Amino acid sequence: MRVRQLSGLLLAGLALAISGTVWAQDRINGRPNLNGIWRAAGSAHWNLEAHSAEKIDKFWPLGSLAAIPAGLSVVEGGEIPYRADAIAKRDENRAGWPRTDPEAACYLPGIPRANYMPYPFQIVQGDSDIVFVYAFASSNRVVHFEDVRTLDEVPVDLWMGWSNGSWDGDTLAVEVIANDDRTWLDRAGNYHSSGLTVNERFTLISDNHIQYEATIDDPNVYTRPWTISLPLYRIMDENAELLEFKCVEFSEHLLYGEYLLEPPEPLPE
Repeated sequence: MRVRQLSGLLLAGLALAISGTVWAQDRINGRPNLNGIWRAAGSAHWNLEAHSAEKIDKFWPLGSLAAIPAGLSVVEGGEIPYRADAIAKRDENRAGWPRTDPEAACYLPGIPRANYMPYPFQIVQGDSDIVFVYAFASSNRVVHFEDVRTLDEVPVDLWMGWSNGSWDGDTLAVEVIANDDRTWLDRAGNYHSSGLTVNERFTLISDNHIQYEATIDDPNVYTRPWTISLPLYRIMDENAELLEFKCVEFSEHLLYGEYLLEPPEPLPE
């Protein structure tokens, strides 16, 4: 594992300053205009694989508010091709949820997870690099078109990885390397190692829809590369604006409860 590096927020202010709907009929330097605020629908953030609706026993006082909705698989072929010796770690993660989930701790979500969490994100596209700004944890990343690097040229593993960008016709192709192994892929404990490479494809299929694909390659955990595919939807509100979800303070009781001056009250039995 490489040293953790905090994601810079230098460009986030630019993205947050751009509000309202940006239509995509026009092009930027001959490329599709991806500017706008987007989000995924469905329940991939709960589990990339198909799953039934399920109650969460630990949160029974919340009733149906804390239930897991059913969802179809977004994995091509249906199932994640885990190595036989990697399944136990997935099951351990799942059994310890939510405490074991980095999302619960408000850690940066990583790629591809950031793109299908239940929070919107904004794409800021100009003449060169493209910035992705995510509501969750005020996270962001730059897709580099000029400062393209190999794994050896990235000094540390990053929570949001290092994104190298290119255009394949009208599709934005992004190779994400140097991924910190502490991020998960969903709330079901699906995970990866620091050997992860993610190859993303963003294809504008209408003014208001992007088809998102991510091919996940990690020979330490999976028997072969595998792909997820799902649509992203443009936020259409006239006054659409990306609002930050700074969640650190919401995680204090979970992470440091016993050390706080006012420890949280235990859940009712």
